[in-house]
Amino acid sequence: MPIYEYKCKNCDEIFEELVVSNSTPDSKISCPKCGKNKAEKLISATAIGGFFGSSVSNDTSGGSCGSGGFT
Repeated sequence: MPIYEYKCKNCDEIFEELVVSNSTPDSKISCPKCGKNKAEKLISATAIGGFFGSSVSNDTSGGSCGSGGFT
C-alpha cells in the first residue's frame, strides 16, 4: 500500500495519505485540515530522487552478490 502526497485545492494543505488501492480516485481523498474532497496527487520528490538518485554498483569482478558463480 503506497503513501501518496496530496495538496488540497480548497485550503492548500499538503498531506500524505495511505492509499489502499490504486483504483481509489483522488475525489475520495479528504483533506485532514478542511475535510473537503478536493485533493490533488503530487509527484513526490523522494520518489523521483529514489528512482533517479539511486546508486548502482558497476562491480564486474564476479565476486558480488547475485553473480551465481557464472562467468
